[in-house]
Amino acid sequence: MPKPFTEAERQEFLADKHIAVLSVATSDGRPPATVPIWYDYTPGGSIRINTGANSRKARLVREAGAVTLVVQREELPYQYVIVEGTVVDTAIPAPRGAREEIAVRYLGPEGGRAFADSMEGSESVLFTIRPDRWITQDYSGDL
Repeated sequence: MPKPFTEAERQEFLADKHIAVLSVATSDGRPPATVPIWYDYTPGGSIRINTGANSRKARLVREAGAVTLVVQREELPYQYVIVEGTVVDTAIPAPRGAREEIAVRYLGPEGGRAFADSMEGSESVLFTIRPDRWITQDYSGDL
């Protein structure tokens, strides 16, 4: 039987490196926009995401002011954390340090810096999201 994570387990799981799936409401009658995205999280803190400032995704996040983020483990044991959160800060342009930190998380120091360098000159936005509600499941007891 699956069980929910403890608070410490969910914080640790979200802080681990995963690709997240971001979902945000639309205002045009289309289904919610749902996209994979890199993110940054420190236990007990906020979630940060960086994206193109002029993208549809960024426009929708600004309009809605709230998002859902799904982070999952795709191999056994299956586990996931769903976070519903409120956008509490928007920085345009995204600070270079924040963009680099997120890229380094996924690509390592050298690759992350190179990625951040390649994005110089493109307009990006950094959203800071306060987790408001958590939904978790851990299937490790089912093995």
